[in-house]
Amino acid sequence: MDSEIQMPAPVCLIENVKGKLLANQEALDILSTIPQPVVVVAIVGLYRTGKSYLMNKLAGKKKGFSLGATVQSHTKGIWMWCVPHPIKPKHTLVLLDTEGLGDVEKGNNQNDSWIFALAILLSSTFVYNSMGTINQQAMDQLHYVTELTDKIRSKSSPEQTEVEDSADFVSFFPDFVWTLRDFSLELDIDGKTVSADEYLANSLKLVSGNGYKEKNFNLPRLCIRKFFPKKKCFIFDRPAHRKKLGKLETLHDDELDSEFVKQVAEFCSYIFNNSKTKTISGGIKVNGPRLQNLVLTYINAISCGDLPCMENAVLALAQIENSAAVQKAIAYYVQQMNQRVQLPTNTLQELLDLHRACEKESIQLFIKTSFKDIDQQFQKELAAQLERKRDEFCTKNIKASADCCSALIQEIFTPLEEEVKQGIYSKPGGYRFFTQKLQELKKKYQMEPGKGIQAEEILQQYLESKQDVADALLQTDQTLSEKEKEIEVERVKAEAAQASTKMLEEMQKKNQQMMEQKEKSYQEHVKQLTEKMEKERKELMAEQERTIALKLQEQARLLKEGFQSESRQLHNEIQNLQKRVSESRSNCVIC
Repeated sequence: MDSEIQMPAPVCLIENVKGKLLANQEALDILSTIPQPVVVVAIVGLYRTGKSYLMNKLAGKKKGFSLGATVQSHTKGIWMWCVPHPIKPKHTLVLLDTEGLGDVEKGNNQNDSWIFALAILLSSTFVYNSMGTINQQAMDQLHYVTELTDKIRSKSSPEQTEVEDSADFVSFFPDFVWTLRDFSLELDIDGKTVSADEYLANSLKLVSGNGYKEKNFNLPRLCIRKFFPKKKCFIFDRPAHRKKLGKLETLHDDELDSEFVKQVAEFCSYIFNNSKTKTISGGIKVNGPRLQNLVLTYINAISCGDLPCMENAVLALAQIENSAAVQKAIAYYVQQMNQRVQLPTNTLQELLDLHRACEKESIQLFIKTSFKDIDQQFQKELAAQLERKRDEFCTKNIKASADCCSALIQEIFTPLEEEVKQGIYSKPGGYRFFTQKLQELKKKYQMEPGKGIQAEEILQQYLESKQDVADALLQTDQTLSEKEKEIEVERVKAEAAQASTKMLEEMQKKNQQMMEQKEKSYQEHVKQLTEKMEKERKELMAEQERTIALKLQEQARLLKEGFQSESRQLHNEIQNLQKRVSESRSNCVIC
């Protein structure tokens, strides 16, 4: 998608048809055309809470996502609007508006749970929109967050329990933004004015006790605190008089409450400045095609009755992209070789040097565009294909040289053959005259440039094919004695043996050059792979250390609030992560 072009209106990305979630091909096709990194902002919340209004504001439009003006839920499934990012050049802002949760017309909330889970999996910033204050009713409406361990897996390992698996959620969950609409209270706690963020933090405090009531109170709060790496809160006054609410998309800012207009502007500014590029495990930036494949992978898993799994999604994406990366690298190699190589080359080494330069660049291209190449499966495939392509160019080089030499021989030696047919050399002294002329033509042939690596071999083949003619002229030349003829035969044999030895040595030299090139190719793959794996190892360690830091902060808060059991659980998670970091440090890069 061109950065100057916007979608004129949102399209449905994930359809909710009779309780079944389906990916919409039109939206997938749009994503496939966006090569830029994407910043994905998804909004969820109860129906009729004004989610679509905020998303239209983020899109820079008054209209787009359906606002509706009745008590019926308008947005079904997940709708998508891709626009150029307003402050991040060469980035696309992908806005996802979800159908209202808790719509009584649906009669079943299973789809609500899946919509909620998909919004989290696809976004880099997750906005939860609700009305009024953060009270127990608001938390009860956010029960979907407590069901995430039943809906999402981070690892594909069947041995992991839900608790062990959910310990990794913080490493890939989006930032969390809670937007409170029609907020009418003063931001005041114990007589002290607080910020919206402090209000959220206070609302997420746990209560002591092990009873059902206490656990029910704490569970959604604990999930938000543990799962989401970054939390932010915005409050919004009522935008206008109740009678005008149904016409929000037609009202100008001066017709709305000034404080509300200011609050919306602050919200949009925060999203634009702080929402991160969508990434997957290993710090891999997501672009349109990658987001498209994530959508398909998750929807297919849900359709098959499986849980969407981050690890499986990343591996499935890697399979698709690494296969494409191999083909892209091979296409680049062929293109560069065709541009740089002038066949036939004077020597094999000249061709191999060009091959090595193009091969190095092709490996770099593959390394740059590939990720999660388990056991270097795709890089090995690339190496095999590059070797085949090199051999193809070697074969073409041999043929080009042979064709060139054959044409040159025909041009140079045809007049001599005509003279032989005319009997010019079938007379006394003709043999010496013939050999003298032959040597002159050989020198002329050898002086011609650009013959390539087959020059000697083609010449020797030609001379051998004409040896019967030379032998006949020798035997019929009456000026030569029998002894002179014997000496000449031996001289010709010795010359042929010398030429054969020279060709054998040349063949051995070429084989040695090919072996050396194969070793150089292997070393180039190892060198670039080592550098990439070291970079990925550092990125993984940094990712794990960020997760540890977030968990340590939460553990400290729980300990300060007096929740020993929850603090111990987080301590165990931190120890497991620290063990992984330690293993990453000690593991060798190339085995």
